[in-house]
Amino acid sequence: MAESNKFNELSHLVLDELQAVFAEMTDESVRGLLELIKKAPRVFLIGGGREGLATKSFAMRLSHLGKVTYWIWDDTTPSIGQGDLLICASGSADTGHINHVIRMAKESGATIALVTASVNGVIAGMADLVTKVPAEAYRASGDFVKSEQLMGNLFEQTLFILFDVLVMMLRIELGISKADMVARHRNVE
Repeated sequence: MAESNKFNELSHLVLDELQAVFAEMTDESVRGLLELIKKAPRVFLIGGGREGLATKSFAMRLSHLGKVTYWIWDDTTPSIGQGDLLICASGSADTGHINHVIRMAKESGATIALVTASVNGVIAGMADLVTKVPAEAYRASGDFVKSEQLMGNLFEQTLFILFDVLVMMLRIELGISKADMVARHRNVE
């Protein structure tokens, strides 16, 4: 293939992989996570690396929905406890420093929701709910859509889109208008 077509070839590869992942997911596969978010008075989120960047963007949109939301690594994050929900995104379900935070949150009484590609891992063993994302992830084990992309790219890209879709679903189900969300957007930038 000519070098001038490489961009089109690779962008189609990425889009095809994403489509294959989302073709395996259903409303039922995300329903448990949606219901936990809806009923939680406070939502805390954690993720590392690029998975964390996608998850942090989800935290921002949850706050635009009006949910009391905290990013675990923020210095202004309060203590976590009974009734709180901690959402963790980890492709491998086993990341040393995140394992420690999840263990501490669990001991404090929080509900743990894991979004992962892996069928096992330390965090999976502690989670109250596991939402499976069938996209190849860095150091993940299990059955998922294989990727020609680098390391965990497919899982990370899927997270970003998945979280945006979940926000759209939550907005509709909670009866929140787009204008309500815009009004909660930071206005000092």
